[in-house]
Amino acid sequence: MTLITQSPEEVTESTALAQASEDYPLAAVPQSARKPLRSLAPLLMGFTLTSTTLLAGGAIAPSFRFWPNLAVIIVVSNLMLGLYCAALAYIAYRSGLTTVLMARYSFGNWGSRWVDFLLGITQISGYAITTAFAVQALHQLITLPADWDRWVIILFTYGFCITAYVGYAAMDWLSRLAVPAMLGLIGISITLAGQDLGGWSTLLAIDSTGLTQTPVLRWDEALTIVIATFISGGAQATNWSRFANSGRTAIISTLLGFFGVNGLLVFTGALCWIVYGSEDIVGAMVQQGIVWAGVGLLVLNVWTTQDNTIYAFSVAGANMFRTPNRHLFVLSGATLALGLTWAGIYENLTPYLLILGTIIPPIGGVIMADFWLRRQGQFPPLESQHTAFNWAGILAYAIASGVALLSAQASIGIAPVNGVAIAVLLYWGLIHVLPAEAGGK
Repeated sequence: MTLITQSPEEVTESTALAQASEDYPLAAVPQSARKPLRSLAPLLMGFTLTSTTLLAGGAIAPSFRFWPNLAVIIVVSNLMLGLYCAALAYIAYRSGLTTVLMARYSFGNWGSRWVDFLLGITQISGYAITTAFAVQALHQLITLPADWDRWVIILFTYGFCITAYVGYAAMDWLSRLAVPAMLGLIGISITLAGQDLGGWSTLLAIDSTGLTQTPVLRWDEALTIVIATFISGGAQATNWSRFANSGRTAIISTLLGFFGVNGLLVFTGALCWIVYGSEDIVGAMVQQGIVWAGVGLLVLNVWTTQDNTIYAFSVAGANMFRTPNRHLFVLSGATLALGLTWAGIYENLTPYLLILGTIIPPIGGVIMADFWLRRQGQFPPLESQHTAFNWAGILAYAIASGVALLSAQASIGIAPVNGVAIAVLLYWGLIHVLPAEAGGK
């Protein structure tokens, strides 16, 4: 009997091919797999094009005169969100790593598994909630028998994860087709809303604070609401910005998504609330007489967000269990989300997700401090020895998250920004106090 063995070169090549087929979940993206602006920008824009962001616009609109107060809040809050995400995106471009892989440096080999869990559970919860939201929105558009809901949920749960299962290439092409179509539909709806309002001069003069009995929000509260819409997703946008072929591509693509598109949706939600009494653009399209456009927007809108969401879960799962089999986590994550949707997560978990939106941003703060302040803009090779627990990162994160939660409850400053700033400062101080530990790889 002949024993067939692989040479070291063949083993290395087969490992590299396996990593490539799974979109490099446990490795840096090589230069040969990097993508240009025309590929990355639509993908990140599609990620942020989600109807749930409209809720933020509807939440803040009753508290402010549209011009200039509300307009300034929308611009400033989304600029802060975009800059935070762009900073992480640039680090991802430089290193080729996802957030969960970067966390091995800033939290330790074992400590980073908390980051895997937190980011993973956030994404899978969001996937389940968005599926439930899509089913409810579909009922507004077309009449479906109530007993069809279970099957529609199954269709949405597994249908929207197909592109994530295939990987970046499929998500790229979906976004290139879907994003222009969605922006066009939103543009049509905004134009019709302006006509229904009586012209844009009417919008500039309107004082929406007299249109409702809703308690008035302070500026800091409104900024926090908008920033929280996608800062959790922003912490994981590195899953795609690591594919950027230049720092310019990473930064511009991220700003187009998290400043441009997210800002557009917050504005749209506010406009729909002012004109139609609801921030739901799909419902607005029904009133505007473009029902099937609403159906198309709903499907594309949900799909381009859901595939990014389940992809992020698969990357976190692959890192937690140290396996390159990302496909397994796409399917298992979708199945877990299905159970959460059937269990009624849409009605019961929103407060929990808002808390996660406060405690996730400090993760990015620790990673940025570790990359720029400790390592001077260069991570060592991923294969190098990692500490089991980087206590400077763990303590900085824990304290910053606690302060962010307390500041949110006490309405002091902007909670997500507080968390990031404190995480950076604490990490910088702690790395000069706590000794580095070896081992734990």
